[in-house]
Amino acid sequence: MSIISDTLKRIKPSPTVAVTQKARELKAAGKDVIGLGAGEPDFDTPENIKEAAIKAIKDGDTKYTAVDGTPALKKAISEKFKRENNLEYNIDQITVGAGGKHVIYNLMMATLNKGDEVIIPAPYWVSYPDIVLLAGANPVVIECPEEQGFKLTAKDLESSITNNTKWLILNSPSNPTGACYTEQEIKNLAMVLRRNPHVNILSDDIYEHVIYEGFNFFTIAQIPELKNKVVTMNGVSKSYAMTGWRIGYAAGEKEIIKAISKIQSQSTTNPSSISQAAAVEALNGTQDFIPTRAKAFQERRDFVVNSLNAIDGISCLKPDGAFYVFPSCKGLIGKKDKNGKKIENDTDFTQSLLENNNVAVVQGSAFGLEGFFRISYATSMENLEKAMSRIKQFCENLN
Repeated sequence: MSIISDTLKRIKPSPTVAVTQKARELKAAGKDVIGLGAGEPDFDTPENIKEAAIKAIKDGDTKYTAVDGTPALKKAISEKFKRENNLEYNIDQITVGAGGKHVIYNLMMATLNKGDEVIIPAPYWVSYPDIVLLAGANPVVIECPEEQGFKLTAKDLESSITNNTKWLILNSPSNPTGACYTEQEIKNLAMVLRRNPHVNILSDDIYEHVIYEGFNFFTIAQIPELKNKVVTMNGVSKSYAMTGWRIGYAAGEKEIIKAISKIQSQSTTNPSSISQAAAVEALNGTQDFIPTRAKAFQERRDFVVNSLNAIDGISCLKPDGAFYVFPSCKGLIGKKDKNGKKIENDTDFTQSLLENNNVAVVQGSAFGLEGFFRISYATSMENLEKAMSRIKQFCENLN
């Protein structure tokens, strides 16, 4: 009899983490690998935020805090929602966890039962389906093809809702595609959701500030009739280059937030007190660097998209946000690499690219849509120039 639980057998390790770890291992072995797998800004955490953490340490702010966040951080989060999204949340409607993934995990564990369904548009962030499975529920994946801009339509949403549907997960800007839902597109989905009041919505807004060319960010909780059905998740990882600090947060109805806190009280308890102090400064301090960094990401996006579209067999949409592109490699399926290995699918494509030209990307099938691959351009232009040259060379050598 296996000591490992049956629940764990339902899920797989994170493919993005696996690719990043493989790239690290190859680098450690002396390979000149360019890793484009991790969704992590290459910018440093701003100095004012680091200084706030240092001050917290020196002031002895190193003890346990309230399970789901300090009053100071919850207040800063509440003010952020009011200032940036025109959303009113009381302190008891806010929870803080050890990163956005932790918050989503807690939410699903606190609300899902066996037989419940969670609608997940694909391409999706790799962790959504597995977290749902860990909670004992059923992910319902809706493929959103390239010709739809990788976005869910109201028609597809309506046809997928059943009496068992408990949650819809919306992620805009999206990981892995960078697709952003316009205000009108969200309102179209909202019309369906208003007709189905048993469906709750998780809005994953973690890339809120990584948007381009004047795109107007709009989150579904801003629709008054749906606000009490929405849990809005966000965090400091992407906007403030604080991935390692592990602070995510969410706002929603008090009953759900209290349930999340109950789960957290029996697992991790509070996030790091020092990271929370730093997050207060992130949210309350200067935001001037955010558009500057977004502009740098936009320049990288433009370079990567133009470079990919110049390669025979590759096509790539230009996304409105995040720091990912999701190019198609369908035009290269069936070809052979220089070692004679046939490229049968996107997994073969990414593995052969890594083995032959030392570029690490993630296969699209890991995100629920076959025939694509994800590139994170949250790295230096120098790395991107090298990577695009290597990808071009790799594709030209296929026959």
